[in-house]
Amino acid sequence: MYKILEKTPLNPTVTKMVIEAPLVAKKAEPGQFIIFRASEDGERVPLTIADYDRKAGTVTIIFQIVGGATMELNALNAGDSLVDFVGPLGTPSKLEGLKKVAVVGGGVGCAIAYPTAKKLHELGAEVHSVVGFRNKDLVILEKEFEAVSAQVVKMSDDGSWGEKGLVTNALEALINAGNQYDEVIAIGPLVMMKFVCQLTKKYGIKTTVSMNPIMIDGTGMCGGCRLTVGGKTKFACVDGPDFDGHEVDFDEAMHRGTMYRDFEAHAREAECELLKKEVE
Repeated sequence: MYKILEKTPLNPTVTKMVIEAPLVAKKAEPGQFIIFRASEDGERVPLTIADYDRKAGTVTIIFQIVGGATMELNALNAGDSLVDFVGPLGTPSKLEGLKKVAVVGGGVGCAIAYPTAKKLHELGAEVHSVVGFRNKDLVILEKEFEAVSAQVVKMSDDGSWGEKGLVTNALEALINAGNQYDEVIAIGPLVMMKFVCQLTKKYGIKTTVSMNPIMIDGTGMCGGCRLTVGGKTKFACVDGPDFDGHEVDFDEAMHRGTMYRDFEAHAREAECELLKKEVE
C-alpha cells in the first residue's frame, strides 16, 4: 500500500498528491510515469511523475479529475493509501547538454512540463517557459515555473491571466526576438503540441513532445498506446513518452484518443453514483 501524505487542490479540477513510494522516488527522472490503482477493483491509470524527493522517499502526482478512475482517486485523502503505484516507467527525458530551451506547457500538461523545466535549470540550462491556460482560475504551478525559469511568458485564452492568446503566439514572439533555442519541449493537449511543432518546423528548431495516450500495462504488451512516429509504429510506454514532434502523426493520435469517449462517460457517471451512495 502507498500512503497519501499530502493532498492539495490546485484548481477546481486539478489535484496534487504526495505519495510515499521510496523505491519509485529512488529511480524517478523527469519524463517518466507511474501507473496507479486506487482500489483492488480500480482501473489502471498512468500519470506522469510531477516531482520526486529521493531523501523523503516521496513522489508527487498531479491529475485532472476527468473520469471514473480520477474521481475515485480524488475521493481519497491524506492518510489513505493506494493499492498500486508502479514505476518509474517509460524513458527519461534526454536533457543533458542543452544550453537554452523553451519549455511550452498547456493546461494540466504544465504538471509534466514543470519537472522538465526544473531539471534543465538544475543542469545549468537557460529555461524560457511558455505556459498557457484557458483562464486564471485554471492556473497551476505559477510560482514553481518562476523559480526555475529565466523568463516565464504567461498566456490565457481570455486574457484573464498574463497575455491573451495562444502559446504559439508567445513562442513565435520569443523566436522573433532573437532567442536561439537548442530545443523546444512542448507538453499539453495534442492539438497544442501539433501547432507548436508546425511552428518550430518552420524555424528549423528541434522539438520534443510528450505523448500520453491510453495505456493499460505500461510495458509494451497491450499495444493500446501505439503511435505512428516517422511512419513507424511506436509504443509510448516503452519508446517514449518523449518523441520527435516533427515526426508524430498527431491527427491519428487525436482520432485514437476519442475511441473510448463513450466508455469514459459511462465510467464517470457510475463513479458519481457510487460516491453519492457512500455520502448517503
